[in-house]
Amino acid sequence: MTDLQRIEKEQYQLREGECYQDFLTLMLQFIGDPQPELRGDLICTTFYEWIPEEGRLTETELRSLLAVLTDEQHLFYHIGSESDESVFTRAFSVLPIGLIVGCHRKQPFLDDAESQHLKHSLLRYYKEEKDLRGYLPVEGWAHSAAHGADALLELVQCPESDAAVQLGVLAAIQGMLHNGQQTFIEEEDERIVSIVDTMMDKGLLPQQEIANWISGLTHCVDWPRSRGQMIARVNSKNFFRSLYLRRGQISRGNVLDAAILAGEAKLNRFAIEK
Repeated sequence: MTDLQRIEKEQYQLREGECYQDFLTLMLQFIGDPQPELRGDLICTTFYEWIPEEGRLTETELRSLLAVLTDEQHLFYHIGSESDESVFTRAFSVLPIGLIVGCHRKQPFLDDAESQHLKHSLLRYYKEEKDLRGYLPVEGWAHSAAHGADALLELVQCPESDAAVQLGVLAAIQGMLHNGQQTFIEEEDERIVSIVDTMMDKGLLPQQEIANWISGLTHCVDWPRSRGQMIARVNSKNFFRSLYLRRGQISRGNVLDAAILAGEAKLNRFAIEK
């Protein structure tokens, strides 16, 4: 903490004789520390400053860092567990992964094998993460659903992310919204909406393909009444509302806009038929 506090005060510059790898090794070791200041304010912010802001790390260093971040001791550390401290390691590993993916998106440097491993890892993580808590009173942010969404937002914009990747991301999003245990209240919906809004805006999938997926989110209303069914319905309804507002002007003649409006209406138990 003392070293990172000093680096922060010195505008994230290293002193003579210091090297980034020495600090990266320690940052990876403590990336899931339960202390929010170390995990979030120092380690996470330092990654942000060194990777996208200042571009301090070489492509070789970024590739090496990505390989560690996506291993079983970081992104998949005790994956599937709930309500324990392991979520901090996973949720704060996916954040710098997203930063690295953003660098690759703008100037590709990962080879085919690395790119395939990255896509598989992010989709697997978003499907298998079960600890979806947002902000914790003592430990601060976990926010795995939001952090994972940030990385997926970068992934869908990579030039090698074909239709199969886009559809895989949509399937992972549906699984997250229909997770059966967590109603999102920490603006996770906004982070997730950014992915789908970007797909729409950049034409990453045919409109009808996305419209069909949007309609599919409403199928949960036909499930037997249960807590899980209500969570799926409320998360999906809030997702539609966030997407509606993000889109700005809505045209009922547009297939996507029509699907959003119809989806929200179907999921809203309190809507009055007109």
